[in-house]
Amino acid sequence: MPHTPPLPIDASALLVIDVQDSFKAGERWARRSNLHFEDNLQRLIAAYRAARLPVIFVLHSDEDEHFSAEDPSYKLMDFLTPRPGEPLLHKTTRNCFTSTNLQQQLTVRGVRRLIVTGIQTEQCCETTARLAADLGYDVDFVTEATLTFPIPLVPGERTGELGVEAIVERTEYALRRRFARIATVDDILAQVA
Repeated sequence: MPHTPPLPIDASALLVIDVQDSFKAGERWARRSNLHFEDNLQRLIAAYRAARLPVIFVLHSDEDEHFSAEDPSYKLMDFLTPRPGEPLLHKTTRNCFTSTNLQQQLTVRGVRRLIVTGIQTEQCCETTARLAADLGYDVDFVTEATLTFPIPLVPGERTGELGVEAIVERTEYALRRRFARIATVDDILAQVA
């Protein structure tokens, strides 16, 4: 459960999950949610850097098309460039902990609170938030700094698909008060300031 009151923001890290060109390689990018994603994420990163708080980037690889670590699309999107000291972790699981040394990275930095952002809202972002909460981290899920895509009932077909609004709503319902606080970009910026 999220801590009440939240742990201090200076005990937090900004986690940027799977913001990689792999997602742009397919046709679904045109149907993404959250057209303000890049701006919202850049605002959070700039605030964290200005406050000298940790920013940690993660890339995801698996057997899906364009997600192989050897694929040219397997790289951070062009609007992101980690600075020296900002880790870039490589994961092969939906959550950011199991296949990386994220927990060690957080422990070394004294992090006890995570600000979750990235792609996809209901997959790697939600899964990471759930596991982080189970590991005892105080978690803020910044939906405005995540994005997702419609989910078809049958791959390749649009009939019966779950739309992005429903996905976001269900994710927030599942996480709220159980695993994370649902936060806005402005909520986090106000605390960092």
